[in-house]
Amino acid sequence: MPRIAQSPADLLSQSEALKLSGLEFMQAILDGTNPGPPIGQTMGYALHSVEEGRIVFRGAPSFAMTNPMGTVHGGWYGTLLDSAMACAVMTKVPRGSVYTTLEYKINILRGLPLGMVIDCIGLTDHVGRSTGVAHGEIRGVEDGKLYATGSTTCIVMKLG
Repeated sequence: MPRIAQSPADLLSQSEALKLSGLEFMQAILDGTNPGPPIGQTMGYALHSVEEGRIVFRGAPSFAMTNPMGTVHGGWYGTLLDSAMACAVMTKVPRGSVYTTLEYKINILRGLPLGMVIDCIGLTDHVGRSTGVAHGEIRGVEDGKLYATGSTTCIVMKLG
């Protein structure tokens, strides 16, 4: 069960993180060995599964995620897709390297009802020495409908 960092001191140092492959890093968050970032708690989603090249976050938008019209803010979809797609890239990053998002794009296909449980799936298309490319989708857990899609390009940097 993932646990959430409560302060910056709870997060791994860069030197500790560089000792792990990206897949090991993400698996350690999923099993609770290492703390996850607080963004998931803030935004109402949590890491659900980790495989090489594939990440699933599960969550549900709450009223706190709405825009002035009372619908789920586009930033919620974007944050969730950015997390899943970039973390999918991370699962293929070797020890001694880090990554970060260079750009991402999302397409919202239909509005999500508040409280609806969704899976946000990130899948890698390519991860090389300097770039990673991935795509993602948000689907309803119960209805299986596609609510949003996305794509990302990440930079991969060798530090160690």
